[in-house]
Amino acid sequence: MSSWAAEPLAERLQAYYTRYYRDTLGIPGWRDIVAVRVADRAYETQRLAQLERALGRPVRGRRLLNLGCGTGGFSEAAAQAGAEVWSVDASSEAVAITAARPDGARALVAAAEALPFADGSFDVVYCFSTLEHVANPGDAVREMVRVLRRDGTIYLHTPNRWACFEGHYKIFWVPGLPRWLSRAYLGLRGRPTAFLDTFRLLTLAECRRLLDAAGARVVRVGEDDAGRPVGGLLWPLVRVYYRLFGVRPYLELVAARRR
Repeated sequence: MSSWAAEPLAERLQAYYTRYYRDTLGIPGWRDIVAVRVADRAYETQRLAQLERALGRPVRGRRLLNLGCGTGGFSEAAAQAGAEVWSVDASSEAVAITAARPDGARALVAAAEALPFADGSFDVVYCFSTLEHVANPGDAVREMVRVLRRDGTIYLHTPNRWACFEGHYKIFWVPGLPRWLSRAYLGLRGRPTAFLDTFRLLTLAECRRLLDAAGARVVRVGEDDAGRPVGGLLWPLVRVYYRLFGVRPYLELVAARRR
């Protein structure tokens, strides 16, 4: 076993999220965010409750795929709630951290576009803040539908391209900016820009089309963070824009296979 692998879980989480929030994203208050992600029980329990509300039932007894599991905090929370959890991520480091958790044995390195599971393997496919990072969203959604059981449920949560808040960098955002202008904006804010090229924000209409093309139907659209103030003094204008155009800061969709 390498010395890195032998490090206590909290130390590995500390190093992982410090690199992400401080070095990759340049967030001024990175220490506070890292602290939340290291002691992540409350954060992940909240995410689990959000999933169960969206599903309308508990995850206990369900076979759940955490697609884009990151460091596995949600997988651990779902397993402790009684789900049979499998975790997948493209990052070998994230999967290694997930596997080091008490309930993290079923953690695999794999791309969302090529899942290593048989057809109809899962009752729930949970995809939180992952679809915007994959190379081919259409292929990823097709894989989600393929591994879903006939009566299963997909939970998809991803940032909205038309939102006025960028959830990775955690800053006010002007929606719809071209990539070059987004880089200039981040530069003016003193933020690193390389991470910008690792994600592609989607719209609600695009998500619906991807699910429909994959053989699924949207059964519920949530309202996650719809009333969260952003932009300081600009919030009243942002709120009018959101209401006028029906913009949700995050896209929270529950979908099922078409029968």
